[in-house]
Amino acid sequence: MLVDGKWMENWKPVQKADEKGRFVRQVSSFRNWITPDGAPGPTGEGGFAAEAGRYRLYVALICPWASRALIVRKLKGLDALIPVTVVNPVLSDQGWIFGGYSGADEDPLSGARYMHEIYTRADARFTGRATVPVLWDMKRDVMVNNESADIVRMLDTAFEHLAPSDLRLYPDDLAAEIDALNRCIYDLLNNGVYKAGFASSQMAYDEAVEGVFAMLDELEERLTGDYLFGDRLTETDIRAFVTLIRFDAAYHGIFKTNLRQIADYPRLSAYMARILALPGVAGTVNMDHITRGYYSIKALNPTGIRPVGPKHIRALFDAGN
Repeated sequence: MLVDGKWMENWKPVQKADEKGRFVRQVSSFRNWITPDGAPGPTGEGGFAAEAGRYRLYVALICPWASRALIVRKLKGLDALIPVTVVNPVLSDQGWIFGGYSGADEDPLSGARYMHEIYTRADARFTGRATVPVLWDMKRDVMVNNESADIVRMLDTAFEHLAPSDLRLYPDDLAAEIDALNRCIYDLLNNGVYKAGFASSQMAYDEAVEGVFAMLDELEERLTGDYLFGDRLTETDIRAFVTLIRFDAAYHGIFKTNLRQIADYPRLSAYMARILALPGVAGTVNMDHITRGYYSIKALNPTGIRPVGPKHIRALFDAGN
């Protein structure tokens, strides 16, 4: 990780745990917002007006947090307005690296080798992990935001005058309900699989796995319509989907969340396939990057051997071709 702008040690999957061995995730540091006219957003400072070609999105296709931003960019029709740079799925000893793998890009702005160089370009004395996604302002040459939840919401509304859309992923009338369900899904499922995989005590693992499957059971019961809020696609569906699509192929094995698979949940399986079939979504999901990335985590899989399955996930993508 970076300490005062200098790379200090080889990358590790867990930088912090609490006193009971629970995985603790780093809090995002850059929290400015793009708005239609450049006015300040809910956090950070103003000066980031929505303009075509001004911003670049850095993502890892392995990463669910980055993928939800990538999916919203696609659903909102922002491809031509916001270019994307994809990092290598395999985390190096210095974290995310550019190029060197099929589907991974070189850094087009500064020729950086590692993602942490993008962070020190933004803040020469940055301390922390160099995470994705990152939204970069190419006009001012600064980092706008590295919190996926913020990025999803600004992509939902900030560019409406440039790319009008009937889709609203965070509608006012559902805002309170979305926020409440988001919190549960994040804690028990999105971050829950990581808390299981990176637990450093049996108690922490058992607690995390219990929460993961309690949330999956709840979502299975809730899904009586097409989406989590009936017939309306919202950001909550995107948040759930990015974990579901990785679950059987990665988390079930590498993170030991193996009580059940998503394939064992009929409604969740159909729901996952439904979202994958939305225009453009399948193009944001790269199972090669996902499995290559997760199974390359040396602390969890020292040999680097990657399993060939599961067959039903391969069939899901084949059906869409």
